[in-house]
Amino acid sequence: MTTPTTSSSPLAASAGKRARIVAVTSGKGGVGKTFVSANLAAALARMGERVLVLDADLGLANLDVVLNLSPKITLHDVFTGRAQLADAILPAPGGFSVLLAGSGLVEYSRLTPEVRDQLLEIIETVAPRFDRIIIDTGAGISDVVLYAVSLADEVLVVATPEPTSLTDAYATIKVLATQQQRHAVLMVVNQVGRAGEGRAIRSQLQQVVDRFVTPMLAAPAQPFRLELIGEIPSDPSVREAVQKRQLMIETFPGCEAAKAIVAMATRLSSP
Repeated sequence: MTTPTTSSSPLAASAGKRARIVAVTSGKGGVGKTFVSANLAAALARMGERVLVLDADLGLANLDVVLNLSPKITLHDVFTGRAQLADAILPAPGGFSVLLAGSGLVEYSRLTPEVRDQLLEIIETVAPRFDRIIIDTGAGISDVVLYAVSLADEVLVVATPEPTSLTDAYATIKVLATQQQRHAVLMVVNQVGRAGEGRAIRSQLQQVVDRFVTPMLAAPAQPFRLELIGEIPSDPSVREAVQKRQLMIETFPGCEAAKAIVAMATRLSSP
């Protein structure tokens, strides 16, 4: 996979820098993972960061739908050699860049050596060119999802207050702690009904992790920390923005959910 490195290219490097990579994932679908990824990217871009969102839901991609984009070139074309990586990096609404995946591609629903090598090569190629890379993974704990997460410096788990979402979020956190030896995971609770609900959920999950996961970690283990970086309130503006296929923080910048996303971006960008 060859990539141009001229200053006009999306892959023009900045000397001595490498993007901070955040994987946004979830235990189950339908919790707003891609919505969070896109709006968080726009908020970080507003703060001056050069942001790339990589759609790593290789079989069921929908970032293009959320952003109302109709890409002619996707990661599938890069993987198969029909296009260069630089040509697949597209500008998105909100001032950030995207690498979009194709939908309905069964061959990318499992982690083959080829998929593993291609994902790693892409990350290594784009990392010096951006300040932040957000990997929007698939839901669950498949091999493809876990490998994409393993490429990240930080993991952000998205959950809702629904019991099924929290159960699956716990399962994801357990795997990240025991299989990837992570000692900290970021968390955002979406669609909360009242202020403070996210903090209460984080506390409950932390207690369960302390009781059942920490004893499974190799000794001497660091305490596993679940860090809440935001709670997004249920807000009719969210549904309206999604239906319009627009970024919420641009269409409804004054709504409570948009304010929560901006606060999350501020916490994430703090040293």
